[in-house]
Amino acid sequence: MRICFTLRVRPDRIDEYRARHREVWPEMRAALSEAGWRNYSLFLAEDGLLIGYLECDDFDAALAEMARTEVNARWQAEMAEFFVGDGNADERMRPLDEVFHLDRRALGTTMSVKDALREQRIETPSWAYGNSGTRFKVFAQQGVPRTPYEKIDDAAVVHRLTGVAPTVALHIPWDKVDDYGKLAEYARDRGVAIGAINSNVFQDDDYKLGSVCHPDPAVRRKAIGHLLECVDIMDATGSRDLKLWFADGLNYPGQDNIRARQDRLAEALRETYERLGDDQRMLLEYKLFEPAFYVTDVPDWGTAYAHCLQLGEKAQVVIDTGHHAPGTNIEFIVSFLLRANKLGAFDFNSRFYADDDLMVGAADPFQLFRIMHEIVLADALTPAAGIAFMLDQCHNLEPKIPAIIRSVLNVQEATAKALLVDHEALTQAQQAGDVLGANAALMDAYNTDVRPLLRELREEMGLDPDPMAAYRRSGYAEQIVRERVGGEAAGWGA
Repeated sequence: MRICFTLRVRPDRIDEYRARHREVWPEMRAALSEAGWRNYSLFLAEDGLLIGYLECDDFDAALAEMARTEVNARWQAEMAEFFVGDGNADERMRPLDEVFHLDRRALGTTMSVKDALREQRIETPSWAYGNSGTRFKVFAQQGVPRTPYEKIDDAAVVHRLTGVAPTVALHIPWDKVDDYGKLAEYARDRGVAIGAINSNVFQDDDYKLGSVCHPDPAVRRKAIGHLLECVDIMDATGSRDLKLWFADGLNYPGQDNIRARQDRLAEALRETYERLGDDQRMLLEYKLFEPAFYVTDVPDWGTAYAHCLQLGEKAQVVIDTGHHAPGTNIEFIVSFLLRANKLGAFDFNSRFYADDDLMVGAADPFQLFRIMHEIVLADALTPAAGIAFMLDQCHNLEPKIPAIIRSVLNVQEATAKALLVDHEALTQAQQAGDVLGANAALMDAYNTDVRPLLRELREEMGLDPDPMAAYRRSGYAEQIVRERVGGEAAGWGA
C-alpha cells in the first residue's frame, strides 16, 4: 500500500531539520527497513509543511513495529521539538486519501517499458577505448586514442549512436591533463560529460606491499594524497562520484597484521570521505582476489558495506559483476544493498573464470537479466535513484568502439526484459507458493525477443535502429585509423 501523510515543522527549526536528515542514523534507517517501510521519502516546503510518502504492506503494523524499537524512541525524543503540536511525530501520522494513481511500475505495457528505457543511463569507461591485454601481452590496435580528449571523442560517438551513454568515466593518472575544467568543457561541447573519477593506487612501485594499507606511513600518505587529488579533479570536472578500488592485500600468512590493515584502510577512507563535497559520493569497490592471493583488504561486498556504513550516507558500494567467486548469487547482493540504501554503482562486465572483463552479458546474459530484475523491483533504474550503471571492460581482441556499443545494447536488452516481467502474476504465484508459476513469470520475460521493441524505441528517439550497423556505415573507424598516426597510444600501462 502507498501512504502519504503531512506534518508541520516549526519555521524556526526548518534549517536544522534539513541538516538532521542529511545524516539519519544508520540504525534508524535499518529499523525502518526491517519494519517494512519502503521507498520512504520526506518533502519539506519553505513554510514548514512536511509531506511524507512510503510504501508498506500494512501501515498500522509498520508504525507499531517501529514503536517497539529503542532507536525510534531515541529518534522521536530528539525530533519532537521540531514539530508544531504535541506528542511524537509518528503518533500524529494520518494517511491522506489517495484520489489518483498512475502506476509507472505496471511495466507490462510497451509505453511504460519505453519510458523507462529512455531514461536509462549507461556510463562508458575511458580506458576501454585504449589498448589493453592480459598479464602476458597488451595487443595494440590501430586508431585507438592517444589522449583523454580523443577518448572523449570516441565516447561521444557511442552516445550519439545509442542515446543512453552520456557520461564517460576517467581513470587517474591514465587520463591526467593539465586543465580538467577544459577537459570537461571539451566533453560538454561533444554532447557528453565527465562521470566517475577512478583512482589508481596499484601501479606505482611504492605500492608493491599495498597503498592505503601499507605498513609504511609515508606510502599511505602518498596514496591518500592521490585520493584527495581525485576529489580535486571531481571539483574541476563537476563529477559526482569517486570510485575506489584497492589492490592491497597479502600473499602469505604472517606478511602483515590483517586487523591493522583494516584500521589503516578505515583511516584513509575517513580522511577522503571528509574531503567530499555535499553533492559528491565515495563508491567503494571490492574484489575477491588478485593481485593478492592470501588476503585482499576489500575482498567482498560485506567488507565494503561495513566500511561504507561506518562512513555515512555519501559512501556506497560498487558491484563489479566479475569480482566474485564462481556461482555467487549477485542478485542477492544487489537486493541486500538496495534494501540498505548502500548500492551506489555497478561495474558491468562478464567473466568465465576470474576477473575476465569481457563484454557484459556475453558469458551469462541470464544473470544480467536477474540483476536488472532486482533493480526494476526496487524502482531504482532511473538516474534519480542514484545508481550509476557503468561498464568496466577491456576489449583486448575485439575492436573497441563496436564492443562498447554492443555492451550498451546488451544492458538495454537485459533491462527491457526485466521491465517486461508481469509483476502481478509473479507476486500472486509467490504468495500462493506456486514455484513453477513464479519461475515461469520470470522466464516468459527473459525469453521475449526485445530487439524489435528497442529498434522501435531508437527510431522514436531519432536514432538509427541498429547502432552497430550505423557505426560501420559512419566511416569513423577508418577515420581514426587515418588520423591517429604518431604519438603514444593510450593504454593501462601493463
